[in-house]
Amino acid sequence: MSKRQDKTSEYPPTKTQTLKDIASQHTVRKKTGIHELDTVLGGGIVPGSLLLMGGEPGIGKSTLALQLAALVSPALYISGEESLGQIKMRADRLNIHAQGLSLANETNVERIAATIREQKPAIAIIDSIQTIFSDEVSGEIGGVNQVRVCATKLLDVAKSSGVAVIIIGHVTKDGSVAGPKTLEHLVDTVLSFEGEKDQQYRILRATKNRFGPTDEVGIFEMIETGLAEVKNASACFLKDRGDDVPGNIVTCLMEGKRPLLVEIQALVNKTAFGYPVRKASGFDLNRLHVLVAVLQKRANINLAQYDIHINVVGGIKAEEPASDLAVCLAIVSSYKDKPLGKDVVVFGEVGLGGEVRAVSHRDKRIKECEALQMKKIITAQAKKKTAEHTITIIGVKNIQELITQT
Repeated sequence: MSKRQDKTSEYPPTKTQTLKDIASQHTVRKKTGIHELDTVLGGGIVPGSLLLMGGEPGIGKSTLALQLAALVSPALYISGEESLGQIKMRADRLNIHAQGLSLANETNVERIAATIREQKPAIAIIDSIQTIFSDEVSGEIGGVNQVRVCATKLLDVAKSSGVAVIIIGHVTKDGSVAGPKTLEHLVDTVLSFEGEKDQQYRILRATKNRFGPTDEVGIFEMIETGLAEVKNASACFLKDRGDDVPGNIVTCLMEGKRPLLVEIQALVNKTAFGYPVRKASGFDLNRLHVLVAVLQKRANINLAQYDIHINVVGGIKAEEPASDLAVCLAIVSSYKDKPLGKDVVVFGEVGLGGEVRAVSHRDKRIKECEALQMKKIITAQAKKKTAEHTITIIGVKNIQELITQT
């Protein structure tokens, strides 16, 4: 022990500073030209930062990256997955003809770093981290050791050259592939690209951001010419609504700071088997079981011999408690075969006692409903007087009271 202490004492102490002695730094962000992406990043890309864009294969990461590279000049796009001819075909499909975009096929991270230092582009995109390797470490390409070392080298070149480096990583639903989960502690910003491949909408969110907020989201629509920004997401999610049928209820979700009106559908049907089926798309199945139990116990709705199917339209995931009340009403509406109207919005958390609880950002949700010209809102009773609104707001205490009136 004494020898270790003696060896440690050979090192000089680190110089420290107080906050007032440190000069404030003002970083000029690089605007990408994609408003939704700039919003998620906190105003644009910070020079010298290392960003990781993760998501499932085929979700649209490479498409967004190529569109970004075409807008920010000069840009360097290095691919280890596609040939230059394949990238050219994708660029033609996306109608991209950027003169300031340089392309290369390379999988050696040392050569990639040398290219970035020589060209010094505004941004450098590496597609993808699982396809590159370093000569200085053993292990298979895409393995944990290779991924970590390659990311460390890219971090070093980003900080030393001032070039913003964006690396793309593929993950499965369980996050088992070496990539984003391994690299989150190394990079400055982690962007998560979410959505279903068979749905047209995609959500981009920052799960980590050293230079900005993590409560903003960007919404895109996948079209033939690439990813298009969605300015009015609520209107897009509701534009294809059909007739006013039982089981269809509109709710208001918060994606980051943005309120979204989405439709929740329920189908309640007499079971043909001895055990009723419960299925949910875009909604937590365990939460559905809880809400069904609350309806049976607190509202005397006998669902023991009925199959229940829940669907959140548009590929959106209704993960916050505000969707509880809408799911309950959708189930009851389908069970009673009674529509509630296309101009009604429902949001609120439902407790185990059947009580309806208030949710956050109430005023933002109400304003979004007014903007979409909805006529009525059903939610929890406000504990204090709120601002005047043009829309009718019905406050309820518990699920029993609501279902009695429905």
